[in-house]
Amino acid sequence: MIWSEDHLALKDAAERFARDVLRPGYQKRERAPLDRDLVREMGSLGFLGTDLPTEMGGLGESSLVTGLVAEALAYGDFNMSAIPVNVSLNAAVLVRHAPPDIVREWVPRLISGELVMAICLTEPRGGSDAANLELRAKRRGSDYVLTGEKTSISFSDSADVFLVFARTGPEPGARGVSAFFLPKDTKGIVRLPFDDVGHRLVGRGSLFFEDVVVPEAFRLGAEGSGFTQVMQGFDYSRALIALECCGAAQASLDETWAYVKEREAFGRPIGQFQGVTFPLAEGESHIAAIRQLAYHALDLREAGLPHTAEAAMCKWMGPKYAFETIHNCLLMTGHYGYSHDLAHQQRLRDVMGLEIGDGTAGIMKQVIARGRIGRAAVPY
Repeated sequence: MIWSEDHLALKDAAERFARDVLRPGYQKRERAPLDRDLVREMGSLGFLGTDLPTEMGGLGESSLVTGLVAEALAYGDFNMSAIPVNVSLNAAVLVRHAPPDIVREWVPRLISGELVMAICLTEPRGGSDAANLELRAKRRGSDYVLTGEKTSISFSDSADVFLVFARTGPEPGARGVSAFFLPKDTKGIVRLPFDDVGHRLVGRGSLFFEDVVVPEAFRLGAEGSGFTQVMQGFDYSRALIALECCGAAQASLDETWAYVKEREAFGRPIGQFQGVTFPLAEGESHIAAIRQLAYHALDLREAGLPHTAEAAMCKWMGPKYAFETIHNCLLMTGHYGYSHDLAHQQRLRDVMGLEIGDGTAGIMKQVIARGRIGRAAVPY
């Protein structure tokens, strides 16, 4: 990519922040609560909402700049890099579809890092089948009453506000799904955190809605249009997720290249053995290719061109090859790598979660197939 001087300055700032602030505490933060001061610092430095309007506190930049920042931050802390992705995805839904008073009150606070928002789509029986929602939103006068469960929700334990998708009509599938804006102190919301293998700082969990009353004014857009609203944003977040994975994998690659250059066996540096360097060279190649594919998808987005298939390619390839690359880095550092002394093991666990969340490889390949041959790729 060709960047302006301002973009390169922002990239340099994000890389320095990742190296000097995020990276030293990456492993220590794994089981700690989300560091809100750190989130606010990211906001004050302009790392959140880079693509959102300047009048709301954003930088008004392109989605490519958001990708640049996400990858730079992931180099230091894969989990903290989820914050800018979260803001760009969720705040953009509010800007496009929420009532103006909600936008004015909440979006600047998301961009500043004061607040964190969680998107609540997945349900116990509707993971990959995302439109198969059972959470009901029934009319009661000028309000809605929500009853049901959401699960596998990122930031479920730390979010200050929820973007909840519920069924308001009898139509099956995506039709009849509406979106609602719920502050965390809304009565009737119960949280249940999970104890995951990785990505722990993000705090995945379940949310139970027990007769939660939501004013009609907190509905986003027209009734029955909610599923379309969120799916429009997933093409964007899938490309950003791939860049996050590239950042984590690149950190492990850089550390491992330095290690094999100094580590000796049989009287010489192990970097002289092709069995050591070839897997690292393959990792560099895979990560470089995925990085360029992700920027291509974002470039198509900026041009207003279709990019669903390209985003799906990013989503299944990014986590898969990042995991494979980090795994090889761990192996190249031997018994030392197989310990908590190095960060490879945590990056491995953190990246693996994105092989599941936000769309599995199987679903992404189905999306790609449908983009090529249409409904002929849909199983009956």
